[in-house]
Amino acid sequence: MDARSEDALTVDLLVKDALVLATMDSSRREIEGGWVAITDGLVSHIGAAGEPPPAAQRSLSAEGCLVTPGLINTHHHLFQNLTRAYPPMTSAPLFGWLQTLYPIWTRNLDEEAAYISAWVGLAELALSGCTTSTDHLYLHPAGAGDLLGAEIRAAKNLGMRFHPTYGSMSVGESNGGLPPDNAVMTEDDILAASESAITDHHDASHGAMTRIALAPCSPFTVSPDLMTATAELAEHHDVRLHTHLAENAEDDNHSMEKFGRRCIDQFDEVGWLTDRSWVAHCVRPNPVEIAQLGAAGVGVAHCPSSNLILSSGIAPVVALRDAGSPVGIGCDGSSSADSASLWQESRLAMLLAKSRDGAAAMAARDALEIATRGGADCLGRSGELGELRVGAAGDLVAWKMEGPTFAGVVSDFIEGWLRCGPVGAHHTIVAGETIVKDGALVSAALDERLADHSRIARRFQQVD
Repeated sequence: MDARSEDALTVDLLVKDALVLATMDSSRREIEGGWVAITDGLVSHIGAAGEPPPAAQRSLSAEGCLVTPGLINTHHHLFQNLTRAYPPMTSAPLFGWLQTLYPIWTRNLDEEAAYISAWVGLAELALSGCTTSTDHLYLHPAGAGDLLGAEIRAAKNLGMRFHPTYGSMSVGESNGGLPPDNAVMTEDDILAASESAITDHHDASHGAMTRIALAPCSPFTVSPDLMTATAELAEHHDVRLHTHLAENAEDDNHSMEKFGRRCIDQFDEVGWLTDRSWVAHCVRPNPVEIAQLGAAGVGVAHCPSSNLILSSGIAPVVALRDAGSPVGIGCDGSSSADSASLWQESRLAMLLAKSRDGAAAMAARDALEIATRGGADCLGRSGELGELRVGAAGDLVAWKMEGPTFAGVVSDFIEGWLRCGPVGAHHTIVAGETIVKDGALVSAALDERLADHSRIARRFQQVD
């Protein structure tokens, strides 16, 4: 049997005829007329125009498309799309915004809401070219059920690669925290639930579709003891750590008042200044702290829209990367960012870096690297996600580069992809399975899920 016959038995999907295949591999190869073959969920072959591809059970045309690795969302709160653009919080800074929404979320969040909001949120992300998403689920009201399990079911049913985090809050208002007392849990219960989440759902294997991280919410919602104990638990099980850090001026002020030190020094004090950690926002580190974070290899989820809407500031992304911190892109929760588009956040990351650090500070290729390889680094999956090479996950996106939006883009398709637009995914492939095809979600359940979402959102927002 010749090699081509063997391929016919094993290759599941061939994506062919790309204008350019931007592999984002270690050599950053860009292949004109490129094609990618995926077998058992992993990339099995890559080639250029003129190199015969293997026979495959299925093929998908990327004619007229730039093909990239799937984009990776490194920070989100999926349930918050149930209070998207909620009027009482559209002009509030972070602390006031949270204090308005905590009671609404605590009163209404249940398994159905968690499942539907996750399904719809992940579908929206897939349409924007996202193939892997995290979620920071820090709210677990008494009697609400298994919210983390509900989210994981939604991701599996849709076919998305998912890195949910078991988030937590343990310090309520009566003890000087920000959330209401009925939104917090005891620390013993949090640690027990964290361990159960790892045991029940974490898959450490290459190409895994579901991995768990542990994620106490923030320095103003949990105790130092919980932060320390969670870091020890994560090390024991070899899972990653995630939290909010240095998000705005209120964050540091609270830390100085409560602990007598800035929040990044407190982060170090509780054992989190390590390459096991990645943090959300990180807008306010000073130069010394940037060097500390970089030396330790702490990852950063850069959330441009959320930081702008909440007037938190512009994260020093260029300096963080130069210092050695992996930087990925995050959408953040829909209540503060409202649009869950990885393409939009990548474009904003490029523009904000130019605004902060100069026109040459970031190009489209840098932003694409942050949205792919940077995200993989944050999640501890370097070389497996965020690039297209043999043996990596079969996650990719085809972006149509045709029509009036891209008229004139003839010499640099990657710059055109991010400078022009807005644009959504033409095809989104996860582990060799098509989630978005020809710009539309493949699942037939979308209309039903949207109707359920509208019903639940009206309950959350008390709209008759």
